[in-house]
Amino acid sequence: MNLLARRPPPWLLILADTVVAVLLALVSTASWPELPTNAVTVALCWLLAVPVAVRRVWPEPAFYGALLIGLAVLAVQANRLLPTVVAALAVYPVATGLPVRRSAIALVSGLLVTGGSLLVSMPDPQYLNGWPHPVLILGTAWLVVGASWSLGTTARTRREFAAREATRQAEQAPADERLRIARELHDVVAHSMSMITVKAGVAAKVLDKHPEEGREALRAIEEIGRGSLVEMRQFLGVLRAPGSTPDSTPAPGLADLPSLAHRAAESGVRVDLSVDGVVPDSMASAVYRIVQEAITNVVRHAAPAHCTASVSVVDGRLHISVVDDGPGQRVPPGGSGGHGLVGMRERTLLYGGTFEAGPLPGTGFGVHASWEIP
Repeated sequence: MNLLARRPPPWLLILADTVVAVLLALVSTASWPELPTNAVTVALCWLLAVPVAVRRVWPEPAFYGALLIGLAVLAVQANRLLPTVVAALAVYPVATGLPVRRSAIALVSGLLVTGGSLLVSMPDPQYLNGWPHPVLILGTAWLVVGASWSLGTTARTRREFAAREATRQAEQAPADERLRIARELHDVVAHSMSMITVKAGVAAKVLDKHPEEGREALRAIEEIGRGSLVEMRQFLGVLRAPGSTPDSTPAPGLADLPSLAHRAAESGVRVDLSVDGVVPDSMASAVYRIVQEAITNVVRHAAPAHCTASVSVVDGRLHISVVDDGPGQRVPPGGSGGHGLVGMRERTLLYGGTFEAGPLPGTGFGVHASWEIP
């Protein structure tokens, strides 16, 4: 499929044009019954095929050369079909390679020359001897040349659009990458700092009376901090100077969800975690980040609380749900809130999915995301 969509190399296109030119000349000289058997007219038919062979190398000279040679061919009435075919083939690269206004001038010139020469070379309507009416011949010739120009103009427009789109994507890529890094860093920092803050508060309260419990909280802070530093080094690796070796630490995925639930439980949020179905590896990191941020919000705003986190794949659609029974208000009155919900929504929209988050009736807060799995 990719081979068919790939544009052939220029040398192959020129070779194909040369083969077509030779075939046109052979067919014209061998099968046209009215062709006089002298060297001049045969040479003209072969010469008329030359613009077809060089039309991609010199588009404009080849097109106007085809018109002039076609006039000579029609003048000796060697072949009335070949000049129109050659003009149609020669106008295509003119339309694809030149601005529309410039190629339109070539088209009008071609129509006038082709039409005028055809009418002059046509026999008297009273002695057509099986020939179609001149108006029909002229209309067909103009239709063929005009259709070739239209196809070339369309191809040129599509190529220009593809080039602009590629440029836009290249310019947008750094911004998208910065947004991705910011989103990842926010998730890592927000989660780790929320856990560290809770654990630090526990250590400060119990260290004097229960030193072992305080030391356990300090060890948890150390473990969370180390893990966060590893993840930050991984994300910031894309910003290193060219030639440096990126961090090979794998991104977190579904296998890390149980440890996430365990850390939340140590911070006062009991998490009932369930994973049903097969989640593609390409989506595992996004699923983890959405669940992580949702649970982090529960720890930050609702602890102590109970939370239900589920990841499921049903009928080709992935569903993520994180619901808690804490206070439904997540943003203090008059506050602007953070970037957590925005990041979760952006991750969901990257897969063309839907995202909902808000207080539940009565009490609690729910986060729901879903998207189709290709």
